[in-house]
Amino acid sequence: MPDVLDASPYDALLLLSFGGPEGPDDVVPFLENVTRGRGIPKERLKEVGQHYFLFGGVSPINDQNRALLDALRKDFAEHGLDLPVYWGNRNWAPYLTDTLREMVRDGRRRILVLATSAYASYSGCRQYRENLADALAALEAEGLELPKIDKLRHYFNHPGFVEPMVDGVVRSLAELPEEVRDAAHIAFSTHSIPTSAADTSGPVEEHGDGGAYVRQHLDVAQVIADAVRERTGVDHPWQLVYQSRSGAPHIPWLEPDICDHLEERHAAGVPAVVMAPIGFVSDHMEVLYDLDTEATAKAKELGLPVRRSATVGADPRFAAAVRDLVLERAADERGQEVAPCALGALGASHNLCPVGCCPARAPRPAAAGADSPYA
Repeated sequence: MPDVLDASPYDALLLLSFGGPEGPDDVVPFLENVTRGRGIPKERLKEVGQHYFLFGGVSPINDQNRALLDALRKDFAEHGLDLPVYWGNRNWAPYLTDTLREMVRDGRRRILVLATSAYASYSGCRQYRENLADALAALEAEGLELPKIDKLRHYFNHPGFVEPMVDGVVRSLAELPEEVRDAAHIAFSTHSIPTSAADTSGPVEEHGDGGAYVRQHLDVAQVIADAVRERTGVDHPWQLVYQSRSGAPHIPWLEPDICDHLEERHAAGVPAVVMAPIGFVSDHMEVLYDLDTEATAKAKELGLPVRRSATVGADPRFAAAVRDLVLERAADERGQEVAPCALGALGASHNLCPVGCCPARAPRPAAAGADSPYA
């Protein structure tokens, strides 16, 4: 990137996340936002919300986004990048529409979006773009001048995202008892999604068995496993596994589930497992409950030593990666030649989601893509 940190034509960065409850009274309203339109009874939502109630009704995701905001602002200031950073959520305060309204009233006209999801999928990319389109439609109905919005590319294989995860796996291996450490397996974990959604993830040319979603995770897992081998001198066996499945049981979702995987590995004589949640940016509720609570309890029941490695969170290297992605996209918008930074075999992802990328079951307008109604 150039010595002068030029973010033009962009005048703001929006951190766009999922959101989460911040107290017991927030849990059911939050879940109503998440499941809106599905007709799920309130009593069922209370059952689902038990995961949150175990932690006082507070999801850690909002505090972790605040920490990431601080890290981004600190990194930008230290490197002379004059770009204000805002924050909006899909399902809880601060809500996306409110934040976009604030940005417009602050005079922001070219906005870059960083979504807290690193991989291609409907729920991890296009649904965020649909939320952006909904927010823009709301502002348009209010008569406000609409900004032009672009979304940063998928960053699953950027060094600033991958390297903190390598460190986390190495630390977790070192925490295992010495007698089981070298024979430990690594379970690279990510959110399970319906196989139909996985198969249609990414651009149309990447659709097929598992689509871009599975392919990207496998590529990152291989990069991390190779780096761990170089750091430790041990070639640890690994597998991509899934967690946090929801929805009707008759609909096929990606497998194996992490708990089933732990049972299978234990039965096969594996002496220890490191659970590495590579599909998640931060230690939000699905990491705390599905891995730290449920999967760890399963391992204890089996007598299987496990450790869970850290997510990237607000690591300074991730903040630096975001700065790199911002400058890369800005230079590209100005028509300059750029060399995107990416590890692994897949290379850098596209800047603009093409038509047919991660399609919804029922078509809806989506901003920040080739099919955006808000060019």
